[in-house]
Amino acid sequence: MPPVHKWNPPFLGDIDMRIARDGTWYYLGSPIERPAMVKLFSSILRKDGEDYVLVTPVEKVGITVEDAPFVATDFDITGEGEAQVLRFHTHVGDEAVAGPDHPIRVDIDPESGEPSPYVLVRANLEALIDRKSFYRLVELGTEHEIDGESWFGVWSSGQFFPIAPSEATE
Repeated sequence: MPPVHKWNPPFLGDIDMRIARDGTWYYLGSPIERPAMVKLFSSILRKDGEDYVLVTPVEKVGITVEDAPFVATDFDITGEGEAQVLRFHTHVGDEAVAGPDHPIRVDIDPESGEPSPYVLVRANLEALIDRKSFYRLVELGTEHEIDGESWFGVWSSGQFFPIAPSEATE
């Protein structure tokens, strides 16, 4: 990956580029059809505070991200129980092994109660875990006590990632 964290070029403003919740990249309202172009743009994506930017050594431009910039479309499992390791794969070819450096988190929509699961892929950039992968995670789920409360979640790389309070899964 390019060292985008080291680059600090001038900000040239926002451009009409958007990443939809399903991971589709748009430019000037049209989807970017070439996977190689999406992969190239994703390699120079950075999150500065709450803003997403494409950055090169000489320029930085803002883009819109509807949810997370990436989508985790699958994962591999090795090991079992607390020794289990989950390796996520994104739609742009990134991989992230869930653990202390790549945590899994689940936001629950307060109105609908619908979960939105994420895994940190790289430096402040998350992937929304797609529905089929989330269902697979739930199948792997187990209960674990955190601060005196029982939680339902998954293990990876020796770390437990809570999905929901155990009482909510009954």
